[in-house]
Amino acid sequence: MTRLIQFNKPFGVLPQFTDKKSPTERPTLSLYIDLPGVYPAGGRLDRDSEGGLMLLTDDGGLQAKIAHPKNKMEKTYWVQVEGDPPTGRDLEPLRKGGLQLNDGPTRPARARIIEAPKLWERDPPVRFRKSIPPDRWLEIVISEGRNRQVRRMTAAIGLPTLRLVRAGGIGPWRLGNLHPGEWQDAPMHRLPAAGGAHQRSARNAHLARNPPAVRANPPADRARPRLRRHSSPPRCLPGGRSPPGHRQQDYLK
Repeated sequence: MTRLIQFNKPFGVLPQFTDKKSPTERPTLSLYIDLPGVYPAGGRLDRDSEGGLMLLTDDGGLQAKIAHPKNKMEKTYWVQVEGDPPTGRDLEPLRKGGLQLNDGPTRPARARIIEAPKLWERDPPVRFRKSIPPDRWLEIVISEGRNRQVRRMTAAIGLPTLRLVRAGGIGPWRLGNLHPGEWQDAPMHRLPAAGGAHQRSARNAHLARNPPAVRANPPADRARPRLRRHSSPPRCLPGGRSPPGHRQQDYLK
């Protein structure tokens, strides 16, 4: 039976089960999840991201559907930012898309200013400067999964990220009341095949924008069809005359 769980990743925890390459051992998922055969299916978070919904499963097919970029699973983040109080105009580059990062332009995102959400205390706490109020929060919804993407997006518009919490969800899944370090079995939602539906819709949209050209007349240089040559001439008319439109030399003897 397929197993799918949702986990609230604490701050400072790697989104993987081992950390063999690091010279100093760092906290991993194995400290919180003791289930054989499960691995991250979607929502891999940075080590310094907190309160992050992660999905883990023991089914490779389900993992492919959740993680496939063509399915464009939306992920919702609450972001505490530093800088001058943001305005709706400040967020327009996020909404329009095309924000240039070092790995290419971004897709359009949904972004809005929100009140400070009620969250758990972070350990260690966020470092604040006394001259900057600590209650400037944004809600950003993206359909991509690049490395540290939300942090780079807010930095690109002059609002460095202080605290990043994925408390919204991944596609139809929500964090709910899970506290950092807790996990529970997740409901199964029907998903499209990896990339299938979106590939078809993208192809149909492309054809709608660029319909194939229809030629009214064939090209002038197209070769004309050759006359059909018969192995024997048709029966002659009385008097030895050929039928109209036929000549004896047009037929093979």
